[in-house]
Amino acid sequence: MKYAYFPGCSAHSTARDSHMSTLAVAHALDIEMVEPIGWSCCGATAAHQTGRVLAAALPAANLVLAQHMGMDMVATCAACYNRLKIANFEISHSPEMREHVSDAIGRDYDGSVRVIHFVELLIKDIGLKSIRSKLKKSLDNLKVACFYGCLLVRPHDVMQFDDPENPTSLDNLVNMMGGESLDWPHKVECCGGGLSLTRTDVVIRLTDSILAMAQESGAECIAVACPMCQSNLDMRQKDITKATGRKYNMPIIYTTQLLGLCLGLSPKELGLEKLIVPADKIIEVIEGK
Repeated sequence: MKYAYFPGCSAHSTARDSHMSTLAVAHALDIEMVEPIGWSCCGATAAHQTGRVLAAALPAANLVLAQHMGMDMVATCAACYNRLKIANFEISHSPEMREHVSDAIGRDYDGSVRVIHFVELLIKDIGLKSIRSKLKKSLDNLKVACFYGCLLVRPHDVMQFDDPENPTSLDNLVNMMGGESLDWPHKVECCGGGLSLTRTDVVIRLTDSILAMAQESGAECIAVACPMCQSNLDMRQKDITKATGRKYNMPIIYTTQLLGLCLGLSPKELGLEKLIVPADKIIEVIEGK
C-alpha cells in the first residue's frame, strides 16, 4: 500500500518521535509513505482565526499535491488531520469557497482527496486481524488510558471518524496488542494544545485534570495520536508539580510507539528516548524484562 504522507510542521522538530515511530511501523507493515515534494504548513491551529479562505487554502495547497500523486493523504497529527478534512468539506460543499481557494493556490481543487489519520489507516485499510498476525510481543495487560483529544473525532459531520463522545479506535488497537484500554471519562477532553505558549495557566489546569483522571483510573501510561497532545501532557507535568505539588510521572506514549514495540522494533527506532517522562517501565513490560 502506498500513501501520500503529510508529516506536518512538528514532525521534523518537536514530534520527531512521532515521525520516527510512524515510518518504522509503516515499514514493518509494508506500507509505503511518500512525502509530497514541496508540502507546506496546513495552518493548524491558528489560521482559521485569521481568515476562512486562508484556513482552507493552506491545507488545499497540500491536498493538490496528493491529488497530483494519485494517492490518499495520511496525517499523524490530529490538528493537521482536522484542518485537511475541514478544508475538503468546505471546498466540496461551497462553490464560492472552491473558487476563492482555487484563486489563492493557483489551480482548481474540488475537495476530493481522501484524508485519513494513520490510526484510521491501520484499522480500516490494514485491519486489526492482519496487524495481530505480525505482532511479536504483547502489551501484557498494560493498563492504558487512550486519549483522543478534541480534534481527532470532532466535528463528527466532517471527520466521520469514530464516535465524537466515546470513540473506541485507539482502545481497539490497544486491546488487540494485549493491553487493557481503560474506560475513563476524559478521553476526548481538550489538553489546551493551541494555548501551550500563550496561556500556560490554562494549559496547566487542563492537563492536570486529564492526568489526574488517568491516574485515578489506574493508567500506567496514556496513549495519544497527536503530537500537540503528546507534548502538552508530557512537557507540562513538571509545571503542574511546581504549581500544585502533584506528581504524576505518567508516560505519554504515541500509539505508534506501543505498536512498534509489539512489532519487535527497538525503542531507539521508535524515538522513545525523546520522551520527557521516561517510558522505561513500559518498555520493560513489553519486552518481558
